[in-house]
Amino acid sequence: MSTSAPTREHEPPRAAASSTPPKRGRLGNRLTTTRAVPMIPAFLLLIAFMLGPIVYSVYLAFTDKAIRGKGAEDAEFVGFQNFTDAFTDGDFWNSVILTLIFTVVSAVIGQNVMGMLLALLLERAHRVISSVVTAIVIAAWILPEVVAGYLLYTFFSPDGSLNAIITAIGLPPQQLLFSAPIIAVSFANIWRGTAFSMLVYSAALSSVPGDVYESASLDGAGPVRRFVSVTLPLMRPAIATNLMLTTLQTLSVFGLIFIMTGGGPSRQSQTLPLYMYEQAFSYGQLGYGTAVALLLLLIGAVASLVYLRLLPEEDKR
Repeated sequence: MSTSAPTREHEPPRAAASSTPPKRGRLGNRLTTTRAVPMIPAFLLLIAFMLGPIVYSVYLAFTDKAIRGKGAEDAEFVGFQNFTDAFTDGDFWNSVILTLIFTVVSAVIGQNVMGMLLALLLERAHRVISSVVTAIVIAAWILPEVVAGYLLYTFFSPDGSLNAIITAIGLPPQQLLFSAPIIAVSFANIWRGTAFSMLVYSAALSSVPGDVYESASLDGAGPVRRFVSVTLPLMRPAIATNLMLTTLQTLSVFGLIFIMTGGGPSRQSQTLPLYMYEQAFSYGQLGYGTAVALLLLLIGAVASLVYLRLLPEEDKR
């Protein structure tokens, strides 16, 4: 008696459901038309309150729009005249130079170096000291810009704390708000903005593996060598990102300088945001002031591209 093994020749083929790609909607895998309808009001608000002002600002930069006078009633298209006037104005170039000095001294050098030093010191400090120092530094950062401006104004004023300290140790009093105002406002920006760099670098230092330092120590590398050859290369993305953010923030600083010096004396601390404000609202030339604002935006874009080149290729993807 023989038995035959069952065959599967006549069995129906299995459904290849797993190999069939999921049905896609018109707007993608998950975003269907039905789901996109509730997003339309938010999209319209973004167009009205973000894209709209940007387009209108670009339009103003090519007109002679003014707060008062002929340009207030009937603005005319003037092409690149506002930009030509800016490039031929000595006060504009003075503001460009002061803006670059203020940015390099207070952001590129000041905030980044101080932030790195504080992050390195706090990494090795006692927990109590680390908490106290962090709280003090962050307190300066969270202060409103106007309040910080008044505090630093009183610090640098002839009867302020700075002169009280230096005269107590036998040095002559200083009037930095009049003799070197751009240095005074740069110091103020360092004092106020260092906390951000400190937090960025503290987070980057905490992500560096400890075994890397151990391997470098076994190879005979000292603290300075470990910092230069190990820490800095591993922190390169954090450094480039922090440089870009602090630079863009510093380029737009207005209230701090306006409260401390008002751009003076004799335009010695008038950076581009203050020059733009003076032209647009003190002199009423909205078109010209908006053109200066676009040039400031262009400077920030160029700086961002430079910092992006510093990022490793794998961090750009």
